[in-house]
Amino acid sequence: MRFVLHLIEIKKGGRCLITVIEYSRDFFREVSIEEIDKLDVVINKSKVTWIRISDLKDRETFGKLAEKFKIHPLTIEDILNVDQRPKIEEFQNYTYIVLKMFKFDKSSKELSSRQLNLILGDGLLISIEEEKSKVVDNVLEWVKASRGIVRSMDADYLLYLLMDVVIDGYFIVLEEIEDEIDVLEDELTSNPSPSLLHMIHKLKRQLLQFSKNMWPLREVVGTLERSGQRFVNPQTTPYFRDLYDHTIRVIESVETLQAILSDMLDVYFSAVSNKMNEVMKMLTMIATIFMPLSFIAGIYGMNFEYMPELKWVWGYPLTLSIMLLIGVTMILYFKRKKWI
Repeated sequence: MRFVLHLIEIKKGGRCLITVIEYSRDFFREVSIEEIDKLDVVINKSKVTWIRISDLKDRETFGKLAEKFKIHPLTIEDILNVDQRPKIEEFQNYTYIVLKMFKFDKSSKELSSRQLNLILGDGLLISIEEEKSKVVDNVLEWVKASRGIVRSMDADYLLYLLMDVVIDGYFIVLEEIEDEIDVLEDELTSNPSPSLLHMIHKLKRQLLQFSKNMWPLREVVGTLERSGQRFVNPQTTPYFRDLYDHTIRVIESVETLQAILSDMLDVYFSAVSNKMNEVMKMLTMIATIFMPLSFIAGIYGMNFEYMPELKWVWGYPLTLSIMLLIGVTMILYFKRKKWI
């Protein structure tokens, strides 16, 4: 059996570079054409057709694509609106799937996402990327190198491979976020600064954004792994079941990191509160030490005419000695109580 893979990429100039790759277990051939109108393919069960669109700038391409493969206008609208959440929609002649590809920038500590649209039909898979992605490039190289069983499976297995590399990318993103959390934990114990609090809140928002896409993704994969799907062969169902387990692991990892950040917030506020308590304790002890000294100074600061000690030669040094003795005695008492 010979399988055919068709690759479409949209260049920035708006023209399509269409690369037709024919291959089997021991045969590979690549042919390029320039316009989507020249794409002449026959979809049947003896081959797999993969149409890859790696840019959304040429909207005319989607009109021609929709007309050629009978894609519903609502699907085209969802493809061009890149603010979709992961979802799956079943139509008469295809199943439409939306995924999110995430990337974490270590320098800016920002989490960005790109939309990946997948249209699965009978012997057909159309992948549409918001921007060209290395993740999809890796799957293409996998097919070219004939790794695994990809060349002996149908389009639903190709769908599985694309979803698998996307979900595996989630683990990489979560590991990078976890590394940032480890750094914050070290700083939290040494110097709980306001900038640290800002970073904790920022990571919480990033994980919240991540989590909002994980739960719908669970439903998408769960729908695919259930038997009875029109475009998913029973022999591919176990792969989607394994993918469902990966999705659960991602959700659990996200929840764990969210719990860690929540605990870090509690630790931060406790550390700030303890630091404030230490400052207040020190100020209170200083005020307590100077309270009797201020009392003595206040007495002899009164401007009464008849104060016997004012005329005494040793009055001033004796008063200072008593004040010094009181201060030292109170400091020794605080140390004995382990207050300082």
